[in-house]
Amino acid sequence: MMTRILAVALSTLLLSAGCAADDQGEIYQERSPSRDGIGKVYMGREISHVMGHLGARWLERPEREREERTDLLIRKLPLEPDDVIADIGAGTGYFSFPMAARVPEGKVLAVDIQPEMLAIIEQRTRAAAVSNIETVLGTERDPGLPESAVDLILLVDAYHEFSYPREMGLGLARSLKPGGRLVLIEYRGEDPRVPIKRLHKMTEAQARKEMAAIGLDWESTLTFLPQQHFMVFRRPADT
Repeated sequence: MMTRILAVALSTLLLSAGCAADDQGEIYQERSPSRDGIGKVYMGREISHVMGHLGARWLERPEREREERTDLLIRKLPLEPDDVIADIGAGTGYFSFPMAARVPEGKVLAVDIQPEMLAIIEQRTRAAAVSNIETVLGTERDPGLPESAVDLILLVDAYHEFSYPREMGLGLARSLKPGGRLVLIEYRGEDPRVPIKRLHKMTEAQARKEMAAIGLDWESTLTFLPQQHFMVFRRPADT
């Protein structure tokens, strides 16, 4: 227990160091919102608006697999049959269901802050008789996951929308088992050819800075997706 407490304290210190150049060392700053942002800035990045449940159809659009190669994304996830996976910002369950098929002896925790999204997942699990998906209603500050219980966290195009990325990030880091991984998928902010609004993209450098601030080590960045970074971070095994 003491080791975990020290790890959280270290994460907080790292975050403070990363924000030292900001106004009086505060975690978040406020400014006039840009067109697609909320005017709240974290580690130099303005946080974007959240896609609401009314955008569910866009998540399930037929061309998504072809455009984003989501089939490859799922295939490349480092999963074992008995893993516990947390799908953060699960939405309609687009990734939850194929991941559940890959962990027949484990389970998927489908986390979202919108009850309407979770209702869609629950309806789909009943219709398909899927027994290893559990829905979790999180909050803007807390994913609602047990400590040191998750083998892998998947975050697909959701992290940049977090209203409280520090608080959520620390909660996610705590939920990982020592040595557990967080896979962060974000549209490439360095690439102007990616046809996504600026605040809905992230650079690899920004992502690595923010993950380091919550105590996660960068492991690798894979480049097989046509528009997105596939970035893997790990909770240190000795925390």
